[in-house]
Amino acid sequence: MIGIVDYNAGNITSVERALENLEIKYIRSKNPADFSECDKLIFPGVGDAAYAMKQLEETGLGKFLQEWAKENKPLLGICLGSQIIFDYSEEGDTKCLGLIPGNIVHMEKLMANVPDSKNYKIPHMGYNNVTMVNGGCKLFNTLDNDTDFYFVHSYVIQPHDSNVIRGIADYGIKVPACIQKGNIFAFQFHPEKSGKHGLELLRNFCEATINEKGELSC
Repeated sequence: MIGIVDYNAGNITSVERALENLEIKYIRSKNPADFSECDKLIFPGVGDAAYAMKQLEETGLGKFLQEWAKENKPLLGICLGSQIIFDYSEEGDTKCLGLIPGNIVHMEKLMANVPDSKNYKIPHMGYNNVTMVNGGCKLFNTLDNDTDFYFVHSYVIQPHDSNVIRGIADYGIKVPACIQKGNIFAFQFHPEKSGKHGLELLRNFCEATINEKGELSC
């Protein structure tokens, strides 16, 4: 069973519709106890980091996600969910979940030394191709390299360990688009809004098996 973490962030309904299209069983809840029968979680969302963290703290979902990650259970963060799994976000000067070491910074700061930065609008919005790096991500094994996915974001993931970056998008700077550390996966883009290729990624995550070591095997 797939769990969708509902913390009053936007775009969760789009993820529900994607899973329904794939005929994948799921439960959406604000209550950590409801995920007791789930073996994988999807952590989506759009919006403000500070507001999101407040919701996670008030519902107990933040502590639940930290415990889930400690147990090395599969977790997929999408967009805002891909950012607040890190330590800190400049958006609202926000302490985040700390599942992976790193910070979230505004794109404008990173674009400061890009010679043609005026050609790149912020937020980064629209389709952009994702190129695999550092050995790639197993969830992409059924897709061609440089496949296009849909992005909408103004803040950028900056992991302390660059080896967790498994896919990048070129937008004047190298945008970390896919993160993997153990059984934690994160997409800065929106697979649920990226057509058939995005749906294939979601299917790969949801249908992957968990081996005897607790690792996700696609």
